[in-house]
Amino acid sequence: MRFVGTCYRAHDPRWAFKPTSGEGAAIRGARFNPKGVPALYLALTIMTAVKEANQGFAHRIDPCVLCSYEIDCDDIVDLTTDEARGEFSIALEDMACAWATALSDGERPASWSVCDRLRP
Repeated sequence: MRFVGTCYRAHDPRWAFKPTSGEGAAIRGARFNPKGVPALYLALTIMTAVKEANQGFAHRIDPCVLCSYEIDCDDIVDLTTDEARGEFSIALEDMACAWATALSDGERPASWSVCDRLRP
């Protein structure tokens, strides 16, 4: 599908000089990208970008650089629908896994299977 719109990211200042590189996420891997695979995580709202940056800790918000991006991209998969997840054999449970816990336990997060299925 094609997506045209504004997206947001609360960047760690260490990567604000190269905000679209995805290199910060590549260092250890993140929810959907394995270690060594750059990824730029964007949100549809400012609040979601800020919540992602503080990783769910209500009283923890490190300094960040809030950026907006004007996106026009044809190669998008909307995984919010059962139909799209089914088409790509992606389980909602895998998307919602405790990826940070898996990484800290030295395991491969189930959510990395999303990258495996969608990355060319």
